[in-house]
Amino acid sequence: MKSSSVGTPGNTVVAPDRSALAALVGNTPLLWVEQAPDGRGFWAKLEGFNPGGIKDRPGLHMVERARARGELRPGARIVESTSGTLGLGLALAGTVYGHPVTLVTDPGLEPSMARLLAAYGAQVDTVTEPHPGGGWQQARRDRVAALLAQHPGSWCPDQYGNPDNVAAYTPLALELASALGRIDVLVCSVGTGGHSAGVSRVLRALHPDLTVVGVDTTGSTIFGQPARPRLMRGLGSSIHPRNVAYEQFSEVHWVAPHEAVHTCRALAAAHYATGGWSVGAVALVAGWLARTRPPGTRIVAVYPDGPQRYLSTVYDDTYCANHGLLDTPPAPGPEVIGRPGEKEVTRWTRCTTVLDPLAAAHRTPEAGR
Repeated sequence: MKSSSVGTPGNTVVAPDRSALAALVGNTPLLWVEQAPDGRGFWAKLEGFNPGGIKDRPGLHMVERARARGELRPGARIVESTSGTLGLGLALAGTVYGHPVTLVTDPGLEPSMARLLAAYGAQVDTVTEPHPGGGWQQARRDRVAALLAQHPGSWCPDQYGNPDNVAAYTPLALELASALGRIDVLVCSVGTGGHSAGVSRVLRALHPDLTVVGVDTTGSTIFGQPARPRLMRGLGSSIHPRNVAYEQFSEVHWVAPHEAVHTCRALAAAHYATGGWSVGAVALVAGWLARTRPPGTRIVAVYPDGPQRYLSTVYDDTYCANHGLLDTPPAPGPEVIGRPGEKEVTRWTRCTTVLDPLAAAHRTPEAGR
């Protein structure tokens, strides 16, 4: 890596080649995760091998495109809401392109993650009260709006509705296509909707019969369930992100926190490759699909991150015991409902009817006939 030295004698700071930092993102490995004695399993795309995780991709891409359009001026402040992983991507982008970064989060952010973000040069601003209707996410977004007003010329990526968030995942999709050729089933967690939309659109253009399976958490509103306080971070939402491509999904699964924890720990023990809440939820669903689909079905699951930030939650016995996450392993398969609003789900549940809940709410009885 190219570098240059700056500072005074005895206090030298080595400044890395910024283009080399950006080159660390992408071309992450694939791991075969066997699920049955007959050899059936799925391919896991290990996005935790990026410096900060999967959201390094949109962090860099959204900033680069905003700079190219003149929306983000040189040296201007970046302000965004995050539950953690995008914060790492934006901190990286701030270093690469020379922007100060302010990240708005909430008390659910792991202290280790807050310290890491600060070490990478980001300012961490923590809201203290959830929004009465939109929960912590809306409270964070309101704080972002206030900070933008305080810092003239600052810019917010708006990961929930920015199409550049979706476009950032085109390279990931092409990496999968190049490595695997035919892909029959894609399994993605859904939070902002960015990577599920970006990857599925590219792969479906290559494989029109692709089955896209979305994985959400219980208590999330994305696919039409009522909003509830959520323990899992990185997937799910209390608002309706505009980037969610509902038309791409063939089915959706909701997973509860204890089911994700059990799967994360089983992955760690069996494959030495695991991650956080999203990884556990995605792996649970991908494993079931591998066991129940015909032999030879090529299934790909996207693992958004690694386990490091979850050592005090998912992998901490005291934390898990206090939240009742170690008592019951996941069922062999999901419960099934016919429509997203049929009942409130509290455990692993599958639905093959996928609707945009906002569009459904505005559909008149006449329009639905």
